[in-house]
Amino acid sequence: MKAVRLALHLITTLLFVAAGSPVTVRAQTPAPAKPKVAKIEATPAALELAVGDSVKLTATAFDADGKPVEIDIRYFSRSPKGVSVSQEGWVKATEGGEYIVAAVAMDSRPVFSSVTVKVRFPPIQSVAVHVSGKRLLVGATLANTATAIDRAKGERKEIVVTWSTSNPAIATVTPTGMITGLRPGSVLLRATAERVTGEYKYTVETNPIRNVKLLASALTRRTGDVIHFTAIPYDAAGREVANAPISYSVSSTVEDTVIAQFPSADIDDKGRFVAQRAGYHTVFAVAAGVSSQATVSIANRNVSQEVKLVGRSSIQDKHTSDLYVWQGKDGRDYMIAGMWGAGGQAYFYDVTDAAHQVLIDSVVVDARTVNDVYVDETGTICVITREGASNRKNGIVIIDCTDPHHVKVLSNFDDGLYGGVHNVNIWKNYVFAINAGTRFDVIDIKDPVHPKRVGFFELSTPGHGIHDVWVVDGIAYASQWGDGVILVDVGNGKYGGSPEKPVQFASYKYPLGSTHAAYPYKNPNGKFYVITGDEIFPEGLNIEPGSAPVHAAGYAHIIDFTDPQHPEEVARYEVPEAGSHNFWVEGEKLYASFYNGGMRVVDISGELKGNLYFQGREIARFFPFDPKGVIANAPFTMGPQLYKGNIFMADWNSGLWTVKLEPRKTALVP
Repeated sequence: MKAVRLALHLITTLLFVAAGSPVTVRAQTPAPAKPKVAKIEATPAALELAVGDSVKLTATAFDADGKPVEIDIRYFSRSPKGVSVSQEGWVKATEGGEYIVAAVAMDSRPVFSSVTVKVRFPPIQSVAVHVSGKRLLVGATLANTATAIDRAKGERKEIVVTWSTSNPAIATVTPTGMITGLRPGSVLLRATAERVTGEYKYTVETNPIRNVKLLASALTRRTGDVIHFTAIPYDAAGREVANAPISYSVSSTVEDTVIAQFPSADIDDKGRFVAQRAGYHTVFAVAAGVSSQATVSIANRNVSQEVKLVGRSSIQDKHTSDLYVWQGKDGRDYMIAGMWGAGGQAYFYDVTDAAHQVLIDSVVVDARTVNDVYVDETGTICVITREGASNRKNGIVIIDCTDPHHVKVLSNFDDGLYGGVHNVNIWKNYVFAINAGTRFDVIDIKDPVHPKRVGFFELSTPGHGIHDVWVVDGIAYASQWGDGVILVDVGNGKYGGSPEKPVQFASYKYPLGSTHAAYPYKNPNGKFYVITGDEIFPEGLNIEPGSAPVHAAGYAHIIDFTDPQHPEEVARYEVPEAGSHNFWVEGEKLYASFYNGGMRVVDISGELKGNLYFQGREIARFFPFDPKGVIANAPFTMGPQLYKGNIFMADWNSGLWTVKLEPRKTALVP
């Protein structure tokens, strides 16, 4: 493929810049072809399967006159963890439940037909009881949970567990698994699901606790700061009672004129306290009926800043995808942006003066979409992704961007990447490419004219998928949808991995099952977090020009990986009316794109806990409204990048924007 210069278009652009107007890109994109397909019929129209069953679907496309149409039909599962489907239409059941499989005709406009798949749940095989490990004293209450596993080795989260004890005179248990000791003795705690019972033997002990001392790591802090409480129980002789059950609670006195406000403060069972509202908060520690209390004073966080629009490059006739900003070999600053569903286009800009961005070159490749773009650390090699190629051979394109005014395509790599590459990352001389949404491939580009695959990483779980991979210091952070975030050594060496032989060493999976992006962050206090984001479209994604705005869902999960073998989700940043996309982490700030919620800047300093949205940690927000956008006045922010003090961002509906945080007018209160 050859790099295509849009000479006349560039001249027009330069004239706009000389006149002081914002750059507007309107390339001559061909008018979409008239759709041939009116409907699809899939057979069978509904399926009922057992776990492990496989059935072949067939689908036929028809035109408006009811005549069959020869066209490429692909198959997709909306819940691949429950049912997977091959591109040939083979449906395989892996987990009980009800799911949807879609047959899609790849016309000028996709045409769908949905098949309902009911997968029968296998019988329960075992029930495991999980306990806190604390001593059950007379007067103490402990929480318990149970896991039901079926004969297909699947966890049955939807099943109702019934709790009981062997002797209610010694201990009783609530329907939610809370056991309370009444008098000394041994008792069996039982959890039953579908006539299968799991047991745990408790010994109820005489309560020796006579008083509790409550210590706080601080008595004054700001909203969002974590205070550690430690409760120490003592017996009548003044000796500490080991492994005693401690429960914490909090009562708050705050300025609150709104009824049914969110909780003013929270404390967990480890004594970690965080406040959402300024005021006085009293923490109570209870050990088997004996209590103590301490009060802390919390001030407002006061971190907000104003946002100033610096410049923009308006793109009004196509959707804009991801961007990347870098410093060229000549010391000037440049930006590349991909185009979505626009015939394989990527644009190069000179952004040395961020207020006057100049379109300087472009490439057009055989693809429907250039979704992701990335530039290596030397600033000379650029990689762009390809999806929807006319010959069904997708892959990546490697570009010499030593002179961004005259970029040159060096090579295409599509071997084994035919299913499309949605995202890429570059570390040293290796490209990490998402391969058909199932794995990431490692491609050696030491010789960019002759790239070669040297390794790959793929999970073995049923229906697995991957959306993105981000590589820092030889560790790949793989966003694996329903399998959560996976940490893989791809060259760091600490866990025995290399680009040729990636090694998984840690992971974290959460119930939402939509892990879309993951970014590492090590704060100055030694905490190591991985910030992951969901991508959920409850209403579907309508890409037609002039469509109604799309609303997304999902949020940022903040997972403490300080101990990689015992990760813990400790905090979130959730914008109630919008869903997350990509992030950028630098310093002690999170730069987050939230689709219809615009771009947000969040203070992530110190230890993190709770919902950062409610703690006054949001520093700024920016909504890229454009009345002439592909969808008018519909912010749909894709991804931000902080670069030399400016925040560059791509908006799906309106192009490229650059903003800057204004200096604070008031000092931060420590």
